[in-house]
Amino acid sequence: MPIDAAKALAAEPRSSEITWEHKDVLLYHLGLGAGVPATDPAELRWTLESKLHVLPSFATVAGAGMGIMAGMSSPGIEVDLAAVLHGTQRIEVHRPLPVSGRATSTSRVADVYDKGKAAVLVLRTDVADDDGPLWSTDAQLFIRGEGGFGGKRGPSARREQPDREPDLVVERPIREEQALLYRLSGDWNPLHADPEFARLAGFDRPILHGLCSYGMALKAVVDTVLNGDPAAVASYDARFAGVAYPGETLRLRMWRLYGRQVQLTATAAERDDAPVLGDCLITLAGTD
Repeated sequence: MPIDAAKALAAEPRSSEITWEHKDVLLYHLGLGAGVPATDPAELRWTLESKLHVLPSFATVAGAGMGIMAGMSSPGIEVDLAAVLHGTQRIEVHRPLPVSGRATSTSRVADVYDKGKAAVLVLRTDVADDDGPLWSTDAQLFIRGEGGFGGKRGPSARREQPDREPDLVVERPIREEQALLYRLSGDWNPLHADPEFARLAGFDRPILHGLCSYGMALKAVVDTVLNGDPAAVASYDARFAGVAYPGETLRLRMWRLYGRQVQLTATAAERDDAPVLGDCLITLAGTD
């Protein structure tokens, strides 16, 4: 069987050293659409090294995002990467991300679920430097065609959307070349650049990286709700509900919740609000 759940869960965690510098942070922010208008002080915090802050979602690409790839190469995991779909992503920030750093990234398969037609791998990565923990991430990957092995089904509850109008609705355009720029942060999947490959995968043109939409949504919340302060974010989780295309517009609906949390959804405005991100929740620092 391509997935041996017992073997994957028993495997020793894999550790590697990762490094990043301010140029990597700047490139990541530009890949999210930062810098428009180029001289706006609110944008310079993302694009100018002398004023640079770091979005917590940079954790998904720091060190070229090796956490997921390390998990996918764990013992007991032998799958066709073409069958892999990124289902959910969570980041927990232990302290503000530094502009440059050297750290140890430790990844493991935290769980394996049997959804019948698909298996779900839960990959956990913890990153720490000499001063202690920096961030932790959890990614759920759906492996099509690998379910039915008799394992536990795992959680399936969805987060309910608030039964009221959103407190804030903002739109963020996706530039035509944005996927080409974002992929320079480490995700070289041709699905996001090669029209022929995209058609083979069932899309009429290349799609935007899900983690790019994920980062764009977080930037919008930091810019509008958190007064530009990325250190206010303690955790951020989201479900990838659909695709967005370069040239489209992300429409973000935000709700401020009791307990200093922000819930949001992201849709593609041009396709009658087709879902892109769902079950998004940002918990602010200093809250439970």
